[in-house]
Amino acid sequence: MSYQLPELPYAYDALEPHIDARTMEIHHTKHHATYVKKVNAAIEGHDLGDPSIEELVAAIHTLPEEIRTAVRNNGGGHANHSLFWTIMSGSGGGKPGGDLGSAIDQQLGGFEKFREDFNAAATGRFGSGWAWLCVTPEKKLAVGSTPNQDSPLMDGNTPILGLDVWEHAYYLKYQNRRPEYIDAFWNVVDWNAVADRYAAALRGEAVVAS
Repeated sequence: MSYQLPELPYAYDALEPHIDARTMEIHHTKHHATYVKKVNAAIEGHDLGDPSIEELVAAIHTLPEEIRTAVRNNGGGHANHSLFWTIMSGSGGGKPGGDLGSAIDQQLGGFEKFREDFNAAATGRFGSGWAWLCVTPEKKLAVGSTPNQDSPLMDGNTPILGLDVWEHAYYLKYQNRRPEYIDAFWNVVDWNAVADRYAAALRGEAVVAS
């Protein structure tokens, strides 16, 4: 088995001016491609069946010890980025409606409180990592962050919205101004895609990458 770099669902310049085209191109073709290459190398020769990258990452604690770190770093990178690309759109922004919007109101104190908490998770993550909106095993929404390329899947949670706060995700445009990048991110969030992931998580289904 081997994993593949997914195509972006839009052009590299589709998220301008909020996320610049050059950053998107480097991020996708260099950083994400390297994670795919390295996770494939790590699992080569191991009989792991044919799991999706999400299933592989979720099973991190049961993998052979000699490949666990490589899968955590690179499999996590593949899974995280595969989600990241799909929850953004050039026509994104606004607020979620429907069941997701209601759940944010009821469980997270409303959209503004949720956004404030998500921003705090993103700005407060020291060094490299991610901010997340997840569905817990109890089917509740939760905001948090992970270091490096760790995925919420490793702790049994299902990510439905993620923001990459590694410097390579924003440095060309924003340099050290991470809060500006985080604010810009809300203009490209595809709430329809996030809502689809939320509905799938409530059904116990996975939205998987190749």
